[in-house]
Amino acid sequence: MPSSPALLRLDPTACGLPRRSLLLAPLGALAGGCTPGAPALQGGWVGTHPERGHRLRGELPRTDGPLKKAGVLIVGAGIAGLACARELARRGIDDIALLDLEDEAGGNSRAHALGGSLCPLGAHYLPLPGPEAHEVNELLHALGLAREQFGRTVWDERHLCHSPQERLFIDGPEGGYWHEGVLPPPDGAVALAQYRHFSALVAQAQRELGFAMPTQRARWTAGHAALDAQTFAAWLGAQALTDPQLRWYLDYCCRDDFGAGADTVSAWAGLHYFASRHGFHAPGDEAGEREPVLTWPEGNGWLSQRLAAPLRERIHTGRVVMRVTEGRTGVELMAWNEAAGAPERWQARAVVMATPLFIAHRLLASPPDALRAAAGHLRYAPWLTANLLLREPLLTRPGAPPAWDNVRYGATALGYVDARHQTLDPMPRPPLLTAYRALPTAARGELLSGSWQHWAQSVIGDLAATHPDLPGKVERIDLCRFGHAMSMPVPGLRGSAALAALNAARGRVVFAHADLAGYSVFEEAYTAGVAAAARLSL
Repeated sequence: MPSSPALLRLDPTACGLPRRSLLLAPLGALAGGCTPGAPALQGGWVGTHPERGHRLRGELPRTDGPLKKAGVLIVGAGIAGLACARELARRGIDDIALLDLEDEAGGNSRAHALGGSLCPLGAHYLPLPGPEAHEVNELLHALGLAREQFGRTVWDERHLCHSPQERLFIDGPEGGYWHEGVLPPPDGAVALAQYRHFSALVAQAQRELGFAMPTQRARWTAGHAALDAQTFAAWLGAQALTDPQLRWYLDYCCRDDFGAGADTVSAWAGLHYFASRHGFHAPGDEAGEREPVLTWPEGNGWLSQRLAAPLRERIHTGRVVMRVTEGRTGVELMAWNEAAGAPERWQARAVVMATPLFIAHRLLASPPDALRAAAGHLRYAPWLTANLLLREPLLTRPGAPPAWDNVRYGATALGYVDARHQTLDPMPRPPLLTAYRALPTAARGELLSGSWQHWAQSVIGDLAATHPDLPGKVERIDLCRFGHAMSMPVPGLRGSAALAALNAARGRVVFAHADLAGYSVFEEAYTAGVAAAARLSL
């Protein structure tokens, strides 16, 4: 194998079928591989209930339900809502009720169980927070993940991603191989020069403009606004960054964190991905080692479960909030109790809207102008996650050994993580894969209306391009769909006056969601929840 191979795109085969035939093959053929009479694939939809959210499109139900009261109502028990409730409790306010549409708190950070093992339904890791994320740092210390020792932070290594962390499958004339790390190796000196040029541009942006996580901790300047006004792809083109390997990697990073590619997200977002955290390091750089991350078999469900546990008696799941009306002395809320099949009425002194902003806009009887403007600007990425339980290990292929995160070069899917990579089980078992896809907005309807078998076939076919033996080894596949998984930081969103106004809003109705940052990550959601608790008028 050459030390610096060209990245050739060859369609692999599985069971003698070309990749196109594999993707279009009947599900039974995929599930059984090349073995006639293989058992039928088991699986289904789990985790979300799109039909509940669609109740908002219909007429409001009757309003003669039982009356319930709370000091503060929090609509949405995702990370922002849980963070807000935790902060209110820390401030001595315990008359709180959280209402959530789903049957479990955690939003996009929830866990699943398959084959006796935990796995994620959505978000699956948390980068080590920087100094600006002091709310997240406080939480992680409180959960025992970190401690201070001799003036430095020491992390509990049991919760850091075990090595090897990442690998990239690269097709080649001899069948392809695994490369350590997700950054493709540059194909020659010209390509390496572009890698280094981008690294220098990121360092310059860090030094001259400033970026932070959470983003509100960085001063917004005319330089940021200029980046926010154009797409990342346009900015890369203006910098003469055209190398296909580099461009694929940067597009992959955008789709992984923002749900959309470089031609959709802003140049501010594309640079923020690197400049607010670890920078960008070209191959051969002294600081090129990948930063460690916190992760668990169940992904960020580990965090959401620990946030929710002290609040269990205050969390009311299976509640579809239909209308929120602010009055002179308080707030009234109407919800639908899914388990009871009946309406509920709530009264509170104040309410925190910890939902996506487009949902908050629909729920509020009198939404403020800033919310109307923000909801009109936001665009959301649909996501699909699939957990695959395997009967036996996958065959090895040349190159880097199995890692936690596994990606295929050139693919539109985001790859998969192995939930069992983080276990300390002395008896190794077959991997439990969680595959991720950020879908184009045009696919939202198909995602919500298509059968689980249709999407299982698509996921298995995609993974079979890297692992031809996988179809015959899948015992069960559970899929989770998010029609509006995350807001995409499109040009003009981050610097909009509407988001700035909502971030500063005070009163009996305040907002807490990662949407307030223009994109969706744990650090932004958690910080937004803590900040909302301080802006409430009680």
